[in-house]
Amino acid sequence: MSVAATKSIVVERTMPHALEKIWRALTVSNLIAEWLMENDFQPIVGRKFQFRATPIPGWSGVTNCEVIAVDAPRHLAYRWGDGTESDSGLQTVVTWTLTPTAGGTLVRMEHSGFRPQDEGGYKGMGGGWPRILAGLERVAGESREDENDERVAL
Repeated sequence: MSVAATKSIVVERTMPHALEKIWRALTVSNLIAEWLMENDFQPIVGRKFQFRATPIPGWSGVTNCEVIAVDAPRHLAYRWGDGTESDSGLQTVVTWTLTPTAGGTLVRMEHSGFRPQDEGGYKGMGGGWPRILAGLERVAGESREDENDERVAL
């Protein structure tokens, strides 16, 4: 029996921000909501969480996720979908890898596990991730930490 090949979306972007600022924008719920979707994320392995947005045909507007790896501040991975939210039964993994560079941080996002029946999601998300990473870069550059962990403009 052969296993159908899966596809991945990979987007890499060098951002002119410190690793810690990008990690914070990737892992603080209210900041994630600014560049991706509303959520109840916490960077804890085993934590189940949801991304929430407006439903569209073929997708409920909810993505059920689970954190599967955290190695702060360089690596984060979570399951994206449990198969119940979309017509195709999408179940993929999003992996973030941050690497310091001379000018900031190389951000690598890999969204893996798209099966042939997930082609619509693959195409849609393939077009969306570069824009989403631009939003991540903007939020990482605009925010700084304060004692309440709220976004504060510089």
